[in-house]
Order: sequence, then C-alpha cells, then structure tokens
Amino acid sequence: MSNPPVPLGTFPTPVEPAPRLAAALGLGPEDLWIKRDDLTGPGGGGNKIRKLEWTVGMALAEGADTLVTTGAAQSNHARLTAAAGARLGLDVVLVLRGAPGASRSGNLALDGLFGARLAWAGDVDRAGLDTAASEVCERLRTGGARPALIPFGGSGVLGARGYVRCGRELADQVPGLRTTVVALGSGGTMAGLVAALGAGSVLGVDVGALADPAAAVAEFAAPLTTEEVTAAALRVRRDQVGGGYATLTEPAARALRLAARTEGLVLDPVYTGRALAGLRAAVRDGDVRPGEKTVFVHTGGLPGLFGHPDAVAFAEEGAAAFEG
Repeated sequence: MSNPPVPLGTFPTPVEPAPRLAAALGLGPEDLWIKRDDLTGPGGGGNKIRKLEWTVGMALAEGADTLVTTGAAQSNHARLTAAAGARLGLDVVLVLRGAPGASRSGNLALDGLFGARLAWAGDVDRAGLDTAASEVCERLRTGGARPALIPFGGSGVLGARGYVRCGRELADQVPGLRTTVVALGSGGTMAGLVAALGAGSVLGVDVGALADPAAAVAEFAAPLTTEEVTAAALRVRRDQVGGGYATLTEPAARALRLAARTEGLVLDPVYTGRALAGLRAAVRDGDVRPGEKTVFVHTGGLPGLFGHPDAVAFAEEGAAAFEG
C-alpha cells in the first residue's frame, strides 16, 4: 500500500474484564473481555475510525479536499467521517437515506456540529444511495471541488486493514483468545478481524444492513490473508435481525439493559445491542462455552441511541421512582 493511513485514533484501545456480565450470560468470571473500540478517539469514537484512517488516507493521497459518504440517517460512519473531515480541514457532504425530520437528534446533531452538509436521498435502496452520492460528487467537481467518495460504512479491502490491526492488538492483549464477537453490518470490521485471527475465531452477529453480509466479509478479507476465506467458513449468526436494521428488537433491548446494569456499559440499539444478544444466544446453544476466553468488541454508536425513539423510551422506562 503506497499511502500510509492518516492517524486519527488512539491505539491500542483497552481490553477490560466483564465478570458480572459474564456471569449473567452463563460464562465464568474470567471468560469475557470487552474490547473498547468505542474509545478510539475523535467524533465520539467507534469502529469506523480505524477504517477512516485508511480510506481518508487514500483520499488525501489523491488530492481530495472534500469527503463524500453515504449511510442511514443515524449513520455512525457518517458522523465519524464528518469528525475526520473537521480534524483534517476537509469539507464533508453526507448523502443520507430518507428525508429531514423535525428532530435532528443523535448522530444528526453531531453531523451538524462538525460542519457537515447533508444531502437527503429519499426512500432509496443501496443502489439508489450510491447513485445519489455519485451525483453529489459530480456536482462538487462541476463547482471546482475535488471530492473523494468514501464507501458505505467505510467498508472494503482498504478500510478492513484497520481491523487487521485490531485483531493483532487482541492477539497480544488476550493470549488464548477463542472467540471474538462483533456486530456484522457492512462487513469491513469482521473482515479485518477474520484476516488477523482466522475465520473460526470470529463470530459476527448480522444486524440487517446487507442482504448477504457473509459474502461481503469474504470478499474484503480474502486479499488480506494467505488463508482461503469463504462465506461458508465464516461464523455468522443471522437470528438477531428481527424486524429489520432500524428496529429495536426485544433481545437487543434486553441486552442494552443487561450491559448497563452489570458493567455500566452503554450499547447502541442497532449494532452492539444486537451483537450482545447474539453472544447471549451463542452461549445458550453452546457455540460460545464457559472456560474459553471470549472478547466482545464494543464498536461504539452511543449517539445513535439518542436518535432512536424506541430505544430512548425503553431506557426511560427503566428509571423507577424512589418511594423511600
């Protein structure tokens, strides 16, 4: 790779024991560790920073002065792209699915704080979102800007390199690690971990962002390792999607509460909430077992909780009145 990654985050992120959560899941007190990739640095932190170090590094190497990327309205990747642009003095345009609403809470509030401009694409599928982003780039070029299109979720072979580094950190931090559990969205995070740790060591919990996330993981991981990576060889749970990507599922809601009340750990309703629900299910069915070291990768996403009305309502219901 000719261009180096641009430094954005603070690494390695810490790994913390989670004995109370482990016990609640049915694991031993020394079996479960949390990889705190919610503490990567700028923009509120999260896993996308590792990918942006590479994708924005490429954009700078190519002379870009504007970053363009896509996502859902509450996209963590879009928020962190805006933060990276602010840190590096680059303009940012976020092409988001949907239309502007009365409230711009959660990630949308931070998008504005970082100075990003928003282009709403309407109710489109992934192909429509990509088309809208290409049109925005063309308009920027016509106006004299030099845009770089950052892939959806920051995911691709290039962005996945950031999670090869994370996998190597984990190998050093947790000797004897058996299973690394991570939310599976656009595929790049799991791909990098698979390339570093091996397909059998990573359990991805599908959140419903892609129709075939395992194929994306295999595509991104294959060029980063000498081992053969196929979709069939991956450990992927698809039982936590529920009503779809943007919904708060009952298992994810229970996982939010469990992490908060056992470890004071705040998860988000779309990614890490589903990932912990998937881990809980994996312990129940014996895919993750007591006596083996397991790491749960906390990929961040806290602002998204405040932009999700159902998650906010669920959290508020948990505040019991003091009656003496």
